[in-house]
Amino acid sequence: MARERLPARGCGALRRCLLGAALLLGLRLCAELRRAGRRVTYVRSGRRAPSGGRGSGPPEPGCCAPRGPPRRKGPRWHIDLQPWAGPAQSLDEEALRFLRYISTTQIACNHISTDSLATDSSPAKKPWSVCLDDRFGLAHQIRNKQCRLYSLGLGSDDTHFEVRMADDGCEVHRFDPSVKSAHVLESQRLWFHRLSVDWRDPHPAVAAQKLHSNARKLGTILNEFGHHKIDVLKADLESAEWKVLENLILEDVLGQIGQLIFEIHLHWPGFEVSGSDSSVVRFWYSLLKELELKDFRLFHSYKDLSKPQLFLKKDIFNASSCYILSWVNTRWK
Repeated sequence: MARERLPARGCGALRRCLLGAALLLGLRLCAELRRAGRRVTYVRSGRRAPSGGRGSGPPEPGCCAPRGPPRRKGPRWHIDLQPWAGPAQSLDEEALRFLRYISTTQIACNHISTDSLATDSSPAKKPWSVCLDDRFGLAHQIRNKQCRLYSLGLGSDDTHFEVRMADDGCEVHRFDPSVKSAHVLESQRLWFHRLSVDWRDPHPAVAAQKLHSNARKLGTILNEFGHHKIDVLKADLESAEWKVLENLILEDVLGQIGQLIFEIHLHWPGFEVSGSDSSVVRFWYSLLKELELKDFRLFHSYKDLSKPQLFLKKDIFNASSCYILSWVNTRWK
């Protein structure tokens, strides 16, 4: 039986009807997608989407509170420089501010020890000072043999401080690229590692060629060793301390450290620190102010008069070329 053909007018009406239905369906689909998009944003904001299609309901208790320590932010690319010490932006202005800053303690420590908890009278070669006030927890950690100390050096034979801290109960790790073996357990609690702490990790291509590259950033070493906290970080890096300290600040490693003992060198700008003399001192000062912003407070300052009295290769300001500074993290637990 032959099919009947619709009149031309009927076909046009049918097309318009189908187009209208398709447009309506498209509008509904767009609306659904928009609502779905809002739900995705809602879930990503920290709340859970309703389950089982039973309506929104109250969120789970504690769903939006941070769980555990806050996630570390990505590394910063540069420190925030402090304003110039004076309108002239001169070396005199910057140096006087800096020297006054490193010579003035910011917090009182009633139990400063330069020989750990030792009771003998043998003097240390250098006054590496730790604060043993109970409020900062180091003495408690030592008594419970839960203290960890990292010592960063470059070929120094003076390990008096490390030996004493190990004898008193600290787990001590000394990093020195001049050590003959990769890892040596010198005594029950004293390790020597053939590693140097740098402000950058080796380039991947170099590291691939040299499997046991002996330079690492401190954060990398902490991850490799599985250590989350250091009670004391001691550093004698022969002018690399400024760039290493900058790296600790930029990568937010300072929160894992309880006390800092740094030997700083002022006779020249230091490795990869450049600029005019006044800008160099401004950079040094800005680094130390970053420590203060991270709740570190200077509790001991030692001016080494046995070293040349030079400040950026000049005999000025009655300054030594070497100081040993000790800070405590006032938020350390």
